[in-house]
Amino acid sequence: MNNDNLIIGGKEFSSRFILGSGKYSIKLIEAAVKDAGAQMITVAVRRANTTEKENILDYIPQGVTLIPNTSGARTAEEAVRIARLARELGCGDFVKIEIMKDTKYLLPDNYETLKATGILANEGFIVMPYMFPDLNVARSLRDAGAATIMPLGAPIGSNSGLQAAAFIRILIDEIDLPVIVDAGIGRPSQACEAMEMGAAAVMANTALATAGDLTMMASAFKDAINAGRKAYLSGLGRVLQRGASASDPLTGFLRD
Repeated sequence: MNNDNLIIGGKEFSSRFILGSGKYSIKLIEAAVKDAGAQMITVAVRRANTTEKENILDYIPQGVTLIPNTSGARTAEEAVRIARLARELGCGDFVKIEIMKDTKYLLPDNYETLKATGILANEGFIVMPYMFPDLNVARSLRDAGAATIMPLGAPIGSNSGLQAAAFIRILIDEIDLPVIVDAGIGRPSQACEAMEMGAAAVMANTALATAGDLTMMASAFKDAINAGRKAYLSGLGRVLQRGASASDPLTGFLRD
């Protein structure tokens, strides 16, 4: 896997694990980043723009790329405002667009996301839109200047796995951008499955935050993502729909 780097917005990453930071103590972030091997971490702007003594930015190790997200935005206009604020705070040009009007299922609003993507891409942001896996919307996001697309695997925070796997496969096959599976991944095995499908990376937050041992789970995710990537690059073996195929010849044994 030499030189198998993920490239987003012209920047190279050897890790394909993006760490969310929204649900656990900021004091555990450094350990989680270290054990996950993560080189990118998403940060809600409201956690960086704080008057409290502890600032999340103080706990993120040097060299990790910050990806501010627009968590809390309900419209494109609100998301654009949050992204601009993050840039003013010194968080750089990366931005993860999250726009959700729905408060029960927290499903992303694809249409408002598309509007915000076009505006921010034109302003030089490296836009990573979180979206419901819809091929037509994914194509429009690409055309609007998105650097990646980030389809949900399942409702955010649910830890319920790849419920949208069939639709994510379509995006991987049809969209010539890195496809990063975001939301709903609850187990390392699910992250491995996403990578075996050909996803460019996986993002996780709740799976780590709700684990009994956060740093051990971070390490498990790292191993699973690397294993899934290796399996994808190696070319997965065939699957028989019916019957069986012997591993060794059935002739030439003893009496034959």
